[in-house]
Parts: sequence; C-alpha cells; structure tokens
Amino acid sequence: MSIRRQLNLEDWMGILRRRKLQLILPAAICTVVGVLVSFVVPKQYTSHTRVMVESPVVPDNYVKPVVSDDVNHRLASMQGEILSRTHLQTLIEEDHLYQNDWNHVPMEALVDRLRKSISVASMAPTPGTLSDSVLGFNIDVTLDQAAMAQKVCTQIASMFRDQNLEQREQQAEDTTQFFDKQLADAKAKLDDQDAKLATFQNQYLGAQPEDEQTNLTVLAGLTPQLESVTQSLNEAEQNKAFAQSMLSQQVAALKSSNGTDPQTQQQQLSDLESQLSAARAKYTDKHPDVIKLEGEVADLQKRMQAPPTPAKQTANEGAAEPLQVQQLRAQLNQAETAIAEKEKEKAQLEGQIKGIQGRLQLTPMVQEQYKALTRDHQTALDFYNDLLKKRDDAQVATDLEHRQEGQNFRILDAPSLPEAPSFPNRRLFALGGLLVGLGLGAALVRVAEMRDKSIREVRDVEILLGVPAFAVISARHMDEGGKTAASMIPAFGPGSVR
Repeated sequence: MSIRRQLNLEDWMGILRRRKLQLILPAAICTVVGVLVSFVVPKQYTSHTRVMVESPVVPDNYVKPVVSDDVNHRLASMQGEILSRTHLQTLIEEDHLYQNDWNHVPMEALVDRLRKSISVASMAPTPGTLSDSVLGFNIDVTLDQAAMAQKVCTQIASMFRDQNLEQREQQAEDTTQFFDKQLADAKAKLDDQDAKLATFQNQYLGAQPEDEQTNLTVLAGLTPQLESVTQSLNEAEQNKAFAQSMLSQQVAALKSSNGTDPQTQQQQLSDLESQLSAARAKYTDKHPDVIKLEGEVADLQKRMQAPPTPAKQTANEGAAEPLQVQQLRAQLNQAETAIAEKEKEKAQLEGQIKGIQGRLQLTPMVQEQYKALTRDHQTALDFYNDLLKKRDDAQVATDLEHRQEGQNFRILDAPSLPEAPSFPNRRLFALGGLLVGLGLGAALVRVAEMRDKSIREVRDVEILLGVPAFAVISARHMDEGGKTAASMIPAFGPGSVR
C-alpha cells in the first residue's frame, strides 16, 4: 500500500521546479486557443439607451392623478406586453431579423432568441434617498449587426414611451367613464330621495318638526282671539235680547194706544219667536225669561187670530211707527248681523285651532319619518357630491394625460450605435483560456506526482518503511575520473529491518 506524507512548502516548491513545464505549457496553449476562439465566434453588438420617468407637470397636490399604480408594476406590465410574441414577431418580420433562419427555424424559437437579446433593467435609486420609486430604466439590445441593434433598441424604447402614454390615457378615460356611470346612478337615487321628501312635506304640510314652534305660537295667538270672539258674540246676543225686549214693549204700548196693524203684529211675532229661540239656546224651558216669552208669543197669536174692527183697521192703516220703534228695529238688525259675523268668525277660529292641534299631535310621528327621509337624503347628497368632485378631478387628470403633461417616459440617451462588439471580449476569452490551462496543468502535475515513486528525502523512507531513521551514512563510490562521490544512506536503529 502506498502511503503519502503531508507536503510542506519546500515540497510544493520542489514540485513546481520539477513540473513547471507541465504547468506552464497547457496554460500557454489554452490562452492562445481562447484568443483564437474569440476571433472565430460571431460578433455581437449591444445598443444601449436610458429612459427617465418624468414627474407630472402639475404637482399632485393640485391635480390628483387617476393613474395610481406603482411605476414598477406598470413597467413590468408594459415589459410583458412589449416583449410578447405578437410585438416581437412583428419586429422580426418588419426588420427582417434572422432572415437566414426563417425557413428552418420555428418562429417561436426566433421570438425567444430576440427576447433573450433584449434586456430591460430599472435604474437603482439615488444613494442616500429614502424614495424607492423608479427613476428610470435601461434598455440594451444585443444583435449581430450594430445598425440593426440600434434600430431595434430605438423601436423598443418608443414602444415603452407610447405604451405608457396609451395606458395612462386609457386608464384615465376608463376612470372618468366609471365616475360618470356612478354619478348617473347616484343622481337617480338623489332624485328619488328628493321626490320622496317633497311628497312627504306636501302630505304633512305644517306638521314638520321645524313647524312645531310656529304652530305653538299660532295656537297661543288664536286662543285669545277665540275667547274675544266668544265674548263679543255673547255681548251681541245680549244686545239682541235687550233690543227685542224694548221693541216688544214699544210695540205693545203702540198697540194699546193706536190699535194693532196685522203687519206689525206679524213682525212682533217674528221678533218674539227670535227672542224665544235665543233664550232657549241660553236657558232651559223653566227659566222665567223663556216662560215669559212663550206667554207673549201665545197671547200675540190669539190677538192676531181675532178679526179687527173697521175703526181700528182704518186707524192702523193711517198710523206710522214711531222713531223709537224704528231705532229699536235697527238695533235689532245690527245685533243679528253682528251675531252672524261673530259665529262665522268663531267657527273659523275653532277650525284653525282644531287643525293646529291635529298637526301638533302628528308632529312626533312625522318627526321620526322626517329624520329617516332626511338622513337617507343627506347620505345620497353627500355621496353624489363626493362622486361629482372625483369625476371633475378625473376629467382634469384625463385632460392632462391627453396633453401628455402627466408622468411620461423620456428617452434620456438616444440608442447608441456600437462601434466595438460587446461579444466576444478577447481579454475575457484569454483569461478564461489561461485559467483552463492552469487547471489542466495542475491536473497533469498531480497525475505525474501520483505515479512518481522516487525517494528523495529521509522522510520518504521513514513513511515508506514505517520506522524512524537512526543516522545517515554517506555512501562513496568512484567515478570514471578516479574521484569519489558520496550519497546519504540512512542507518536504522536496533531492531529495524535492513
């Protein structure tokens, strides 16, 4: 069994001196091969451009933008759409990319090849800032022709810019249309609440909660008026009764002196019946005034039924009523007119009071319904006003997007026309060949050392035999010139195997 000892620095240096050609030669060969390969592989050219994300012209605190999604999300969405098969296939067909492979390579493979040759990377935030928003992004396109790489890079950058404008305008218009529809629905609900509230107010006119104090005030003013009218009515009835009594007395006196005229008797009967009706309305049938008036009515009716004598009839035809009787009759008519007016006024006041009392009784129930209606109406109104404000803001923001004054993508650096190929990099190829050669040389050195069984040191003998050396003896021999040569031969201790 072969036993290997642990190598130290001197051993490694010795191996390097012995095997330096085996290490250097593969490294040199592989380096040359790497450089030669860099001249053989197809060249690739990379066109680069930088796109900046510009802030809106009008600050957000003046016009709130309707496009609220993050730039990172929008950029990822646009990248997925722009690098889709539809757009890339259009580029391949319009720019005649990979035209030599069209007949024997599937279009899917060509699209995937072009997609891998396009790199879109976000710019890192400015060091020291707390904002994590994207300031811009870089676009790199790598193709086998410098002019074609520049052309495709220009097209991709334009796609990003146009796609950003189109998406923002479309999103702004969609937002405005959404608010228009919501506003129309909210207006319909508000109109319905207005109609319900108007119908309710017309149904319970004067019984609204805000009318309660007015009704109480009006009721407080009508009550004294009713009392005053009632008092005036009583006074008018008393005046009528007095005038009727005085008239009856004057007529009776006139009859006793001049006889009785049938027309006068009929008038007296009518007056007495009116007084009797008024007395019965105020008193009972057993009241002295009622009994007295009933007797006078019965007595007058008897006298009217008796036939008049020719002398009395002649005297009555030629006689005229005294002025005092005429005045009493005028007072009686005024009293009756005043009574009719006061009764009418009293009925009106009582009707008004009854109506106000009815409205006051309805006030608690009306107040509950009114609160519910006004609450729903205010909610609908607030919602409508909020939507109206949002719709107006969305219209202003949409107008800004149409004017391209919102958040835009600006191409900071025009796509470059590469002067030197970005691939292959001869230095990297040479470095790669050197590293591969060194690795190959190290492997060859290791294999050679593993196959070498030479003993060069005392430690090699000790490891091989497994016993320590006692001494080292110099072995001398004569060379061809008669000189002696010496070599070190170890001598082993007692018990050791020779």
